[in-house]
Amino acid sequence: MNEIEQYYNKFCEDKRLLSRHGTVEYVTSMKYIHECLKQYENPSILDVGAGTGRYSVALAEQGYDVTAVELVKYNLGILKSKKSSVKAFQGTAVKLSRFGDESFDLTLVFGPMYHLFTFEEKLQALREAKRVTKKGGTILVAYCMNEYAVITHAFKERHILEDLKAGKLDENFRTQTKTEDLYSYVRTEDIAELDEAADLERVKIISADSAADFMRPFLNALSEEEFQEFIRYHLSICERGDILGASAHTLDILRRK
Repeated sequence: MNEIEQYYNKFCEDKRLLSRHGTVEYVTSMKYIHECLKQYENPSILDVGAGTGRYSVALAEQGYDVTAVELVKYNLGILKSKKSSVKAFQGTAVKLSRFGDESFDLTLVFGPMYHLFTFEEKLQALREAKRVTKKGGTILVAYCMNEYAVITHAFKERHILEDLKAGKLDENFRTQTKTEDLYSYVRTEDIAELDEAADLERVKIISADSAADFMRPFLNALSEEEFQEFIRYHLSICERGDILGASAHTLDILRRK
């Protein structure tokens, strides 16, 4: 059992996405998924790194044809226990050999980039997503952002000095994480470089959660009416370029040429 499996055997992704800060991310991602799906007739969806099926099961319940791939057996078991119509398999984002070329209209890559640490690994996952997506199809890719890690872990949780000493941050405050750190963080220029290397066309890039993750106790203190206004505010700004790099997660929306 590797570090990722050990981590997700204890971590509940469904619970995170049902929290208020996670709800912002989920509502935003679903909004843009549905925008993309409008252009296809009877679309087929592949959810790579599906976790426990928060997105894939919801989309299947809405009547979509959904296939899911998940690395961690524990997560896959929870997904299957939901008894949805999702066709679920164990597998890895860097090798989708189970699927033929141009098999899906829309491909989600919402978890893998968090845990792939080298440019080459991320690029391989992106190329595999491209391969199994039809020409003219859409690929949505989620990333964890560098500044979120620095602000939260280094400064908010006061690990800055040890992080610098251990080489987990370079002189430009770019994270230098390794497999044992579990998460990999990027900046917007890294995402653009991956898109170019994979020869994918960007439709748009959005902030999935803007300041929500930084504001957990404040969001939790809001009334339901106030919280709905925060979501409305976030959706009004999530495409702004000045928000992207400082958010916890971004969603890169790409088209296969």
